[in-house]
Amino acid sequence: MKQVILTFFLTLNILTAIGQDMTKEELKVVNDFIDCIKNHKTEKLISKISFPIVRETPIPPIKNRQEFISRYKEVFDDNLTKIILNSNPSKDWSPVGWRGIMLLNGDLWLSYEGKLIAINYQSKAEAKIKEELINQDKKQLHESIKDFKSPIYILQTSKFLIRIDEVKDGIYRYASWKLGSKMSDKPDLLILKGEFIPDGSGGNHSYQFKNGKYTYECYIEVMGKEYSTVAGFSIFKEDKLILTQKAKIMNK
Repeated sequence: MKQVILTFFLTLNILTAIGQDMTKEELKVVNDFIDCIKNHKTEKLISKISFPIVRETPIPPIKNRQEFISRYKEVFDDNLTKIILNSNPSKDWSPVGWRGIMLLNGDLWLSYEGKLIAINYQSKAEAKIKEELINQDKKQLHESIKDFKSPIYILQTSKFLIRIDEVKDGIYRYASWKLGSKMSDKPDLLILKGEFIPDGSGGNHSYQFKNGKYTYECYIEVMGKEYSTVAGFSIFKEDKLILTQKAKIMNK
């Protein structure tokens, strides 16, 4: 499952967008973006970017102009460039409510003002970088949590350090430590078989982990058009909330 980037644009909402006609203004936005790619208008393209450009965890986001220039080919490889240049603005691009305009099934997103707001496409170069970063990450972890497919979130609350990993497709693991501990230490609590739970159409979602009578929930809230993100952590005993804390996302 693609994380963070794809959770902003849920499949259900993508499907509902198919068939919507593009307005003249939207077509102009798309054509202008395609022209930047086609004619290598780097500075104009950079002026259209809403930084940071989030990449799939654990690849760090592209935070500014300098990083965009140095990492351009990692993202806009020959294949993505071909997809963009061969796209039909009126057929391959679709407006999706307040989220913006998507290319095909959400490979790339533009705002209605013409800003590049998300790239869900991953090149072979980025896939290799992701694999290398995951391998480096595993070397720094306690033996009990080294086995996983993809890191999802590292959260910090006023009391806890929390790590969520996808161990297999759609199966998540929760590990937590007292604040001040390291992830090389044995986790104070380890819960397997957590669930990813979408919440509404805006990209908000949570991860829930059951441990006997207790449920541990990490909630990710996507805020508005700029996709800024906040997080929270709660513990329930049966259906009763017994603890809730704000959380800081440490790995995005």
